[in-house]
Amino acid sequence: MTPDHRKDAPSPHGPPTPTVASSWRTVARALRPRLSRAQLTAGVLSALLGFALVVQVQANRDVGLAGLRQDELVRILDEVTQRSDELEREAADLRRERSELVTGSDTQRAAQEAAEERAVVQGILAGTLPAEGPGIELTLTEPQGKIPAHVLYNVLEELRNAGAEAIQLNDVRVTASTYVIETEDGVEVDGRVLEAPYRWRVIGDPGTLTTALDIPGGALASVRNASGRTNVTTPDLVEVEAIKEARVPEHATPVPPESTD
Repeated sequence: MTPDHRKDAPSPHGPPTPTVASSWRTVARALRPRLSRAQLTAGVLSALLGFALVVQVQANRDVGLAGLRQDELVRILDEVTQRSDELEREAADLRRERSELVTGSDTQRAAQEAAEERAVVQGILAGTLPAEGPGIELTLTEPQGKIPAHVLYNVLEELRNAGAEAIQLNDVRVTASTYVIETEDGVEVDGRVLEAPYRWRVIGDPGTLTTALDIPGGALASVRNASGRTNVTTPDLVEVEAIKEARVPEHATPVPPESTD
């Protein structure tokens, strides 16, 4: 007897075999949020409240000063005007102070610069400061005899007349008070005995100085007549290094300024 295998086959009317798609749908339904009526109502009320707040803020912003009373607007205008006047006065005060400071600073600076310039000029003329500039160098030698003191003084006077601004003879600074005399020891210049060769360093216009010294019968001619020899050069820069200490006046005093009363 042949065995009946149909008893083991599944019945065509049995439950269907589940698929992958149906499984995912089941999971989605399980995870879907379930809103209750209370939750839905709370959400709608929250949205309405937020909208009302936005509308109120926008309304307040649009109203601005238009929503104020007339007396409030007048008070605000007075305060703004008063503050503007105060700021304008402060600005005017600051501008005035700045002008005074700038003017005072400029005046003080100009006075200081002028005083410094006067001190430099006076220092050069008085011989208390070294100097440099264009000029000449003059050398006098004595190959056959001594050059008298009065001849050296003639040279000095000729240099002064030619506009010499600073003079040095050997290591002595020559100024307006310089004297040249003859002594038993030799030629004395401002208390110091000098010996030949006599080297002059003179600051001034080179052309004027050389012309003044070399005029016929002038200072260099007198040196040659005294058996002396002369040599004049015009270097690019003449340096007068010797200085003289300023003498404190014993008798002279400044004239007091006139009273403005």
